[in-house]
Amino acid sequence: MNADSRSGQRVTAFFDLDGTLLPEPSLERRFFSSLRRAGVIPLTNYLLWGAEAVRLLPYGLIAVQQQNKRYLTGICCDLAFRYLDSISFFDEGVARVAWHVQQGHEIALVSGTLEPLARLAATALECELEAHGLRVRSYVIATLLAQMDGRWTGYIASNAKFGPTKARAAEKFAATRKSDLRECYAYGNSLLDEQLLRAVGNAHVVNPNKELAALANEKEWPIWHWLQEKQVAPRKGARFASGIQQVEGQA
Repeated sequence: MNADSRSGQRVTAFFDLDGTLLPEPSLERRFFSSLRRAGVIPLTNYLLWGAEAVRLLPYGLIAVQQQNKRYLTGICCDLAFRYLDSISFFDEGVARVAWHVQQGHEIALVSGTLEPLARLAATALECELEAHGLRVRSYVIATLLAQMDGRWTGYIASNAKFGPTKARAAEKFAATRKSDLRECYAYGNSLLDEQLLRAVGNAHVVNPNKELAALANEKEWPIWHWLQEKQVAPRKGARFASGIQQVEGQA
């Protein structure tokens, strides 16, 4: 059993992706830019996105940003694996994941990004760790999109993973894995990660803005400054690595 807690329970390290393990721009923004440059997104999808933005606007700009995926309506799901063959990580972030693996901790990537993009990041991370002699079975908790006949509908199949939903997803995951959240770790870079950070006993803040830094100082959470970027390319054929566990149905 992977554990280092006094009770013998599993310990999980929850890592946000965009801005935490990965430098900006976000995976989804990079994916969107690639699709746009390739002319894959039809004009009607921009109109659908605009209409959905108007509908979501009363719920706030964050809801528009995190929940509006209508630009992907009718787009082939496999394109996610065609347009993100390499991913940049913070080198210090990879080192921190490696430290957790050496402690016997489980690794869970908790992100509001699209689930296939998060899986690509998980594959690249595992390949990088394996190159340093470390084997890890990582878990992915990300935003699932509804599909029909191999294409996205543009609608979210489960709650977008940001704010409180991240914390609830971590709580559900911990219950499933018999982990005690009081002994688990979490890493985040924005106030959208606040609830996740509050949910664990060992919260860590990465490259925070002024507001999150103030909260970290108030809570006495460690602050990390990760700057060195390293590009990692998943091995060919490793995109659907069996070691990556997709965690579905997290609310």
